[in-house]
Amino acid sequence: MKEEKSDKPEQAASPFMAMFEGFRAELDEHHDRRERIIKASRDITAASKKIIFTLQRVRALGQSVPPFVVKGNAQYWEIIEKQYQHIAADVQGLNAFRYPQITGGNQEFMEALSFHHYLETQTLISYDDAKNRVASMSGSAGAVLLTPEDYILGIFDMVGELMRFSITAMATNGKLPAGKPRKEAKATHEDPEGEDADKMDVDEETSASTPAEKPRNVLSDLRALRLQLEIFEAGGGKFGADVRKKADVMRECVDKVEKALYQLTVRGTERPKGWVPDVREERRPEVESY
Repeated sequence: MKEEKSDKPEQAASPFMAMFEGFRAELDEHHDRRERIIKASRDITAASKKIIFTLQRVRALGQSVPPFVVKGNAQYWEIIEKQYQHIAADVQGLNAFRYPQITGGNQEFMEALSFHHYLETQTLISYDDAKNRVASMSGSAGAVLLTPEDYILGIFDMVGELMRFSITAMATNGKLPAGKPRKEAKATHEDPEGEDADKMDVDEETSASTPAEKPRNVLSDLRALRLQLEIFEAGGGKFGADVRKKADVMRECVDKVEKALYQLTVRGTERPKGWVPDVREERRPEVESY
C-alpha cells in the first residue's frame, strides 16, 4: 500500500527563530548568574555572622585578636574568599549594577571586617581599605565591587556589634573596654579641618619624653561615630530610607551603652554582688525639676 502524500507544504524555518533562541539562551544565562550571586551572598552572610559571633569572645581592645579567634575564623574567611572568587566573573562591568543581590553579603562582610579591624586597631577601617580587601579576595577574574552604600550600611550595623561587645565586657570584667594610652598629638601646620580631621589616630608607642593622653574607651568612639553618621546626608531613594532606618537603631545602641555604664558606675554600689547591666529595661519617663 502506497503512503499518501501530504498536501501540506513543508514550513520554511522562520528567520526569527534563531533570534529568539539567542534570547532564550541569554535569559537562561541571566537567571543562572542571578542564582549563583544569590547563593554566594547567602553564604557570605552566614560566614560573616559566624566571624562576628567568634569576635564577640574577645575581651581586649587595641591589640591582635587571640589565636583561638584567628584559628576559629580562618575557615569562614576562606569561605567568603571562595564565594567572591566564584561570582567575580559574573559581576564585572555593567553586571556589577545589574545584580544588586550581592549587596546583602557585602554589607554583612563589611560589618565583620570593620568589627575585626576596630578590635585590633581601635580605628574605623576606611572605604578604600575595605574595597581593596574585597578586591584581593576576588581572584583573577576581576574585583567584586564594594559600593560606598554597602560600606556605609555595614558601618551602621557594626555599631550594634560594638554595643554587644561593650555590654558583654562590662558584665564580665566590670568595666568598659578601653584602648592603650596614646601620645599627645604633635602640633602641625596642617589644617585641622582638612581631609584627615575626623580620622582616628593609629596606635603608637609612647616614650618617656612624650606625655600620654587618656586612652579612649568604646563609648567615646561610639559617640564620635554617632556624630559623624548623624551628619551624613544620604539623600533620597532606597539608600536614604535604609540609612534613616539604621540610624534609629544606631542611636538606640549607643544609648544602651550609656545607660549600662551609668548603671554600672553611678548605681553600682546599690546593686547586689554579681549584678550585670540590663539593657532590656524600658526607659522610665523623665521627671521635670524646677
